[in-house]
Amino acid sequence: MSKSSAKLMTEGSIWKRIVAFAIPLFWGNLFQQLYNTADSLIVGNFLGSSALAAVSSSGNLIFLMVGLFNGIAIGSGVIVAKYYGARDIPNLQKSIHTTVGFGLICGVILTIVGIIAAPQILVLMGTPEAVLPNSITYFRIYFTGSLAFVMYNFFVGILQSVGDSTHPLIYLIVSSVTNIILDLVLIAGLGFGVGAAAFATVISQFLSAILCMVQLLRSPEEFRLHLNRINLDSYMLRQIISYGLPAGLQNSIISLANVFVQANINQFGEMAVAGCGSYMKIQGFGFLPITCFALALTTFISQNLGAKEYERAKKGAVFGVICSLTISELLGICVHFTAPQLLSAFSSTAEVIRYGTMQAHTDTFFYFLLAFSHCMAGIMRGAGKSTVPMYVMLVCWCLIRVSYIVIILKFIPSIQMIFWAYPMTWALSSIAFLIYFLKSDWIHGLER
Repeated sequence: MSKSSAKLMTEGSIWKRIVAFAIPLFWGNLFQQLYNTADSLIVGNFLGSSALAAVSSSGNLIFLMVGLFNGIAIGSGVIVAKYYGARDIPNLQKSIHTTVGFGLICGVILTIVGIIAAPQILVLMGTPEAVLPNSITYFRIYFTGSLAFVMYNFFVGILQSVGDSTHPLIYLIVSSVTNIILDLVLIAGLGFGVGAAAFATVISQFLSAILCMVQLLRSPEEFRLHLNRINLDSYMLRQIISYGLPAGLQNSIISLANVFVQANINQFGEMAVAGCGSYMKIQGFGFLPITCFALALTTFISQNLGAKEYERAKKGAVFGVICSLTISELLGICVHFTAPQLLSAFSSTAEVIRYGTMQAHTDTFFYFLLAFSHCMAGIMRGAGKSTVPMYVMLVCWCLIRVSYIVIILKFIPSIQMIFWAYPMTWALSSIAFLIYFLKSDWIHGLER
């Protein structure tokens, strides 16, 4: 990596730094969403609605398993960015090598748990009997690649923490193209089943993880990875866990609530599962600016607070939030008015399109609320306040969301009432974050 690839975000134009960092993140997330969507498009068109439902029913469960470790990767990135912003090279090196060592352990654990627990968890979710065998197959094959998924996220977290969002973009494009080609060859060409879609994803993820590792091995000495230095420094590990575990638990909490939502959607049958799963793929494109600006703000805030540039951090936070809200809401409006046409790409079955359109028409006008919550969470994580978004999400996106669904379905047993759980809880979390942002001393979080 050239030094120009890494960006010190403590100097220069605030908006240019944030936008320049967020644009590669956007394209990277776009390609990731494209290859995730390619799985569903190819499975739905070549294997049918039942196979599409099998893949869709595994989505929230996969994120539940992977989300914990992805959150820890975000936390480790905060530590790396803090030391990079402060130009503390010895601790920067320690944080990088401890991050990689811990990631290896996490990847092995996730592989074992995912493969063993697949059938029991899918049954507990109420996965429709007709799609259960395919769901188990997809889930188990997917989790044979857990080490690659986890290490990719840890490697990308390090690269992004030093301001390099360009190389992860390039490697993600390579991985995405590889995944789509493998999907077409294995499913459309050779006629393999849903397991082939999971296999294609695993191979592609290993490729991107290896490319990211090689990039770190070639980086400037101050943040270069040395394989013989990988270890678990106790002080760094405690920091990584203290910042990362709340973010990981937040991801898992959200996913657990979404697994509960999915279990209730499953009760409405195979077509509902396929329709809602297809819409979630489309929704992912609307969420792209949300995740990009949230990640950009985490890096920007942590680097600037590490360098004690407090006013710069505040200005960057406001700019990032405004951009994310504006762009995400415009995308939400576009999805709202084109939902039936977009869903028809996944399946020609009228019932599948009807369910997906119903969900789209329920929540697309409220994307700005989700954008605000995610940006606030990114800001708090960058400031070292990882427990704040964890508690907000636990209360709003888990406890209230689940309680609402349990209560409302007793009185109005309609799938649309389930869909309303999302915008309602986005609004509640936005209010909670706004109060904390205005009333607390979050700006000095990394000093404690």
